[in-house]
Amino acid sequence: MSLSAEQMTAHSAEYESNPDAGPKLLFFSGGTALNGLSQVLKRYTHNSIHLVTPFDSGGSSAVLREAFDMPAVGDLRSRMMALADASLAGYPEVTELFAYRLPTDEPPSVLRNRVEAMQQRKESRVQSIPEPIQSIICDFLNYFLESAPKDFDFRRASIGNLILAGGYLSHNRSLDPIALLFSRLIHVRGQVRTITDECGELKVTTESGREIIGQHLMTGKESQPLNERITSLDLLLPKDSKSLLADQERSWINSADLIVFPPGSFYSSILANLLPKGVGKAIMDNPASKVYVPNLGNDPEQFGMTLQGQIEQLERFVARDAGVVLQGREERCIDILLTDATLLSGIDAEFLTWLDKRGIQFLNVDLANLERPDRYDEIKLAEALLSLA
Repeated sequence: MSLSAEQMTAHSAEYESNPDAGPKLLFFSGGTALNGLSQVLKRYTHNSIHLVTPFDSGGSSAVLREAFDMPAVGDLRSRMMALADASLAGYPEVTELFAYRLPTDEPPSVLRNRVEAMQQRKESRVQSIPEPIQSIICDFLNYFLESAPKDFDFRRASIGNLILAGGYLSHNRSLDPIALLFSRLIHVRGQVRTITDECGELKVTTESGREIIGQHLMTGKESQPLNERITSLDLLLPKDSKSLLADQERSWINSADLIVFPPGSFYSSILANLLPKGVGKAIMDNPASKVYVPNLGNDPEQFGMTLQGQIEQLERFVARDAGVVLQGREERCIDILLTDATLLSGIDAEFLTWLDKRGIQFLNVDLANLERPDRYDEIKLAEALLSLA
């Protein structure tokens, strides 16, 4: 199967003329890896769907999780802001406030006073935000301040995360209503939700038998890379808790025109979204094409993995929940491998034969960023995905 630049451009031009009628591209992701692509994608479709992980365990997310036993909201915040309508009045001010982090070199009382000043509308970043967004932000900050323990660590805290945490706490510890509310207020051009509201911890087991608990300890970003192959990924939940896919998220998966497993941290961002019960079945219930876009650069979580191994692991996670036995061409969970093969190792005749036996179409497209060849060009990747929808 081939995909020419002319085909991609033609499709994107058609969608750009009427993004409200654009296709439903669904992404399982986390972190910030997809934010640049999301900013491009909203030019072509206002119907993309982003299911992100709530399992981050480092930085300010860890402080919030420890204080309130709540899911991480950082990925939710950053993806909503990436998809927000940049032409909306007040958008730059809301973006600046949500992205602002408190300093680390001030006493706790001073940092708390900074947040209180925002809540009382005495701070310029809040004063410049139009109504009704300003009042809602202040209400949520007030709820957060009233609920926060006296020894809460405000150092390096994301104000956007504090606002979402206040909304979560004031809405019966549910993230979906808050995501819906802010999506409407800032005109998010798509749907963004966490895959679950449960406050779980990721655990990986490595080839040597080591068990590592906590997302921040496995990515190789906030700690040393594991430097050995990961053999299993599990979700640890509080006693008597279950992580189930909600009806709304299931309906979005079922209705997607294209399901995408995009670049990003393989285990903690991509596969982590497949852990809640019902996700794999919802994926397989949708006849739309499933696309895997592998990382062009190094992902410490993929240590020792070949490209074939990545696809097999991805299919294994989907099939396990869906109850699918992966045999032959018909029983598969990935339909298309989309990448720039000139920058990837492991694509040889043997691998291409394996893809053919599995019935997986290989699309080798010029997608790399010229300045950063270890990353995809976001416009090219968006156009390629749109042409497959």
